[in-house]
Amino acid sequence: MQRTIQYLAVAVFVMGLIAAALLLFTSDAVGWRLEALRAQVKYAFNPPEQDVFVPAQGTILPSTTPAFTRTPTPTIALTPPVPTNTPAAPTAMPSPTIAPTPLPPSAMLTGILHQYQMWNNCGPANLAMALSFWGWKGDQRNPAAVLKPNQRDKNVMPYEMEAYVEEQTDLEAVVRVGGDLQTLKTFVAEGMPVIVEKGFEGVGFDGWMGHYQVVSGYDDVKGLFYVQDSYKGPDLEIPYEDMLSNWRAFNYTYLVVYPQDKRERVLNTLSLQAYDNFNNHAAEQKATQETASLSGRDLFFALFNQGVNRVALQDYTGAATAFDAAFANYEQIPQAQRPWRMMWYQTAPYYAYYYTGRYIDVINLATQTLDASSEPILEESFYWRARALNALGDSEAAIDDLQQCLEVHPGFTPCEDELRKHGIDPNAG
Repeated sequence: MQRTIQYLAVAVFVMGLIAAALLLFTSDAVGWRLEALRAQVKYAFNPPEQDVFVPAQGTILPSTTPAFTRTPTPTIALTPPVPTNTPAAPTAMPSPTIAPTPLPPSAMLTGILHQYQMWNNCGPANLAMALSFWGWKGDQRNPAAVLKPNQRDKNVMPYEMEAYVEEQTDLEAVVRVGGDLQTLKTFVAEGMPVIVEKGFEGVGFDGWMGHYQVVSGYDDVKGLFYVQDSYKGPDLEIPYEDMLSNWRAFNYTYLVVYPQDKRERVLNTLSLQAYDNFNNHAAEQKATQETASLSGRDLFFALFNQGVNRVALQDYTGAATAFDAAFANYEQIPQAQRPWRMMWYQTAPYYAYYYTGRYIDVINLATQTLDASSEPILEESFYWRARALNALGDSEAAIDDLQQCLEVHPGFTPCEDELRKHGIDPNAG
């Protein structure tokens, strides 16, 4: 009897240790450490910076791109990329209504509730900070529950954050590309913080990755911005030249959150950039100009941006050419500087190659992107690989990718819609 009690006591103790370990290792506090360890082990055997995507030759098939209809439909909201065969129509371009006024030499916004990001939660954390400025009650867990049902998801797209604001709050939002320092300063001077998407390198991880920051101030005398950084801390000082250099990596993308009564002021600040077609053309011209003056990694980003903007303009052939040039340049970048996580945050090359019939390139690029992740948690790559596989007649493999897509991102509408085209109910069983 005594021995039985001892065995039971030992069993209870061991079970307690197991339960404590499970609690510890599933907590956010150490989740990133487990992810980092997993990545280190994988990358030790397969260094991702050594992989170079080389577009296949002789794979161009008849394009599935539909005819382009010029129907003017002006709007402030940037239509998010819709993965269908129907591109959004371009918009008309208005004339500016208010002449720009001189900006003060400095401005600083207060009232933003800084948040350090939880594990893998940069996008929701920065969105929550921008929302907090307008009195929104919540924290990063609120948008994360909608934008990242799988905590291990590597990325939240700007258009997803825009949709969250429009659908889940009483505020409005607009995403634009091709931004500049003057635009950031103008919004801050007007009393509106701006979220920027940019490249990022720092301690605690290996190599380059994408990152969001909330711009909350500037000082022309010191030549710097003040940003709320969910990784490094509040009121971080960013020199103007560093902002431009790192912002280039993401096509100078920015997102403004604002209340409805500020809509007219946002339109006036954006001027012609409030219109999709003008904004995308201007960003494409900016990227094209930069390709003539930059080199190394900066040239890769400029070429990549050129492709992104051409996709937005439905110039898929021109976009594919730009991406081919970007990937050719990538091999010339020193391995330690290569932005090998780039496709974690981007989908435009998939559009360009898919809509020019280069399905093999879609498959190869998606496969390499998934392999370069510590674990395959990239729903967009599964989605596009599935579409390309299906276009080549391999519906079985396509269905498998679509089901994996929904495992990593439950409720991801594009994958659900594709499964329905295969006669499969994504919500069954």
